[in-house]
Amino acid sequence: MGQILNVVNNIHNFFDEHGDPRLAQVPMMSSPIPTIAISLAYIYFAKFLGPQLMKNRKPFQLKKVILVYNLLQVLLSTYLFYEVPPTLFVLQIMISLQIGMSGWFTGEYSLRCQPVDYSNEPSALRMLHAAKWFYIAKFIDFSDTIFFVLRKKFSHVSILHVIHHSIMPVSIWFGLKLAPGGHGTFFALLNSFVHLVMYSYYFLSVLGPQVQKYLWWKKYLTGLQMLQFLCVIVHAFQLVLIDCNFPRVFVWVIGLHGVLFFLLFSNFYSETYKKKKQLDMKSN
Repeated sequence: MGQILNVVNNIHNFFDEHGDPRLAQVPMMSSPIPTIAISLAYIYFAKFLGPQLMKNRKPFQLKKVILVYNLLQVLLSTYLFYEVPPTLFVLQIMISLQIGMSGWFTGEYSLRCQPVDYSNEPSALRMLHAAKWFYIAKFIDFSDTIFFVLRKKFSHVSILHVIHHSIMPVSIWFGLKLAPGGHGTFFALLNSFVHLVMYSYYFLSVLGPQVQKYLWWKKYLTGLQMLQFLCVIVHAFQLVLIDCNFPRVFVWVIGLHGVLFFLLFSNFYSETYKKKKQLDMKSN
């Protein structure tokens, strides 16, 4: 037990020394251990505990809950992507979710090379605040899986789904703690836009058959996600060739994340749509 406590203390000390001091008092930011523990608990629930608890139970009817959830996710993603005047009645925590207009759309950020601003300038603090809520949003995304499990849609809880959801909070924790801003937030910008489109689709699909017949563009959502990862790969790995004051380790972390998820989503697209098309052609 003493050795474990020493390891935990060393981890705390390391990130206290090397992490962004502006996050010193932010909950769960002193160490990655809580985030890793929550992600592991999520995996356990998604693949083992949840299905076991639901084994002899009827699926929950959650249409209204999911409808509200998807709408809130659309609003959340909109706040992450655009700057919206804080005069609306939407949840106060969403007011600061302004990654897009905090830099990328105002001309302050460069697509070629954008170092992290660790200062207390208003623009830097604004991006830091937006990045914190992007991190929190990745935990909110766990609700997708919880709803699948409670509705006994176990086939939707695929390896791709669980890997994607469980890795994101942990990866973003390290980015937030060590490099909260700059070049790495381009991924957050793209991801927020994809989620805006994705949860809009989910919201519409819950409305029933009268709306679902117009949702022919479902397969293009996966294509949009794959395009997102290609953009992330190019945007990240260009810094391998460019001298930029951005932590090189995160160039590789972000770029390799893009490669991993592009391959996983490509395989999903092939399995789901290309094989289905081939089966349809054979049946005809």
